[in-house]
Amino acid sequence: MTRHLHGILALLLVTLVWGTTFPAMKDLTGHFSAVWIILVRFALAALLLSPFLWRARAHDLRSGALLGVLLFFCFIFQVEGLALTSSNRNAFICGLNVLVVPLLGVLAGRLPERRIVLALAMSLAGLAALCWDGGGWGLGDSLALMCALCFGVYIKVMEVHTQRATNLLTVTAGQITTVAVCAALWLLAREVPGDAAARSAWFGGVVTAIGQHAWNFAYLGVVATAAIISLQTWGQSRTTANEAAVVYAFEPAAAAFFGYFWLGEAMTGRGWLGGLLLISGMIVSQWNSERRPAAALAPE
Repeated sequence: MTRHLHGILALLLVTLVWGTTFPAMKDLTGHFSAVWIILVRFALAALLLSPFLWRARAHDLRSGALLGVLLFFCFIFQVEGLALTSSNRNAFICGLNVLVVPLLGVLAGRLPERRIVLALAMSLAGLAALCWDGGGWGLGDSLALMCALCFGVYIKVMEVHTQRATNLLTVTAGQITTVAVCAALWLLAREVPGDAAARSAWFGGVVTAIGQHAWNFAYLGVVATAAIISLQTWGQSRTTANEAAVVYAFEPAAAAFFGYFWLGEAMTGRGWLGGLLLISGMIVSQWNSERRPAAALAPE
């Protein structure tokens, strides 16, 4: 096989693994708060990626810290939303983040291209079909939409900072470590009981529960975050931006597929029609768009 085909296959694997993270995290929301899931997942990934922080440039660390704060809020909205809706619906709505970047240009006074107007119309039709299939719009859907908005802003900021980066994996390791630190601070401020005895019992219960779900956390932290980022870097270096955009657009469909086998979540024909319209809108919005940095790394 050619170098190019190897790159396409690598990105297909990346997309499939990303699709599994939605049911994997949805499964954990029945036992843990969103911030615990984020903390354990990203702490594991940060530990594995920590060698890239050795002798890192200060500007790379600053970029990683800024991106990490944005990424933390992306995941807070995503996982909180997952607890209140199905994993496949959450994945389709979160996937709308690709439309946010061009829409930010509209807010800045630039007229949208025709492909963006078409993509937005397809996406709105897809959302309508998806809601028709799974019930009315709820809080979980609103949180997923907030996640999409945050991811869009994150991608725009990431484009700027990765172009200036000396070492992209250092920036990536920095942002993943920052997510873990933000989750720990959030946990201390909002969830840790004030009473010492209650705190000890609470912490012991959480540690026991983490041990019971260790394989799920290990998969999310080691495979779906740390390992898959390396594969993403390798695959994107061998493909074009348009090809990567088309492959990544199928992430929500992968999430729906794995959600069915992992959690028993099913979609009717209307739901799949809505999903197809959303995926089509994502592809149209990215086709022949400005090239993103070849190795702009964003965990899902």
